[in-house]
Amino acid sequence: GAGTAGGLRSANSRELSRVTFNNRSPRSVLPVWLDFEGRPRYYPVLQPRTGRVMHSYRGACGARSGAGAAGGRRALTLCRAGHLWLFRDAGTNDGLLVNQQELFIAAPDVSKADITLPVFTLKERCLQVVRSLVKPVDYRKLDIVRSLYEELEDHPDIKKDLLRLSLERSETLKNRASE
Repeated sequence: GAGTAGGLRSANSRELSRVTFNNRSPRSVLPVWLDFEGRPRYYPVLQPRTGRVMHSYRGACGARSGAGAAGGRRALTLCRAGHLWLFRDAGTNDGLLVNQQELFIAAPDVSKADITLPVFTLKERCLQVVRSLVKPVDYRKLDIVRSLYEELEDHPDIKKDLLRLSLERSETLKNRASE
């Protein structure tokens, strides 16, 4: 499909959906709507432990179970239409979960979007802490194994996550078609 999301994009639906975005995390959260071309559109930051009522548009959805990716993330919900949302840490750009998934799609039976921290692996959390304490130009001055330099320099990136989610979605659809 079109757009930077490699096929993930909001569908133009006329069914208005009132959804409360609840930031249940200790982080400042950046809500991101994927527009009709698959481009990320950033909304005002939600402070920790706050909420905001949003008007979005919904479509018909169906959950697909399966093994989640590393770090406690779950498989995404598949929808024919509706608005797609992701949530990022406003300071670090780390991906957050919404209703225990990486992607939120407004649906007729969903009126709230609870945003939480995923269960980061110890390595992911250590990389986050080092990034918060050390300037990127100083990473290679650290006395650590060489492979960690590259991992430190590989900052969280919404476009990479969108590509991965799109590939996961394509694989899920392909598997569903072969059942």
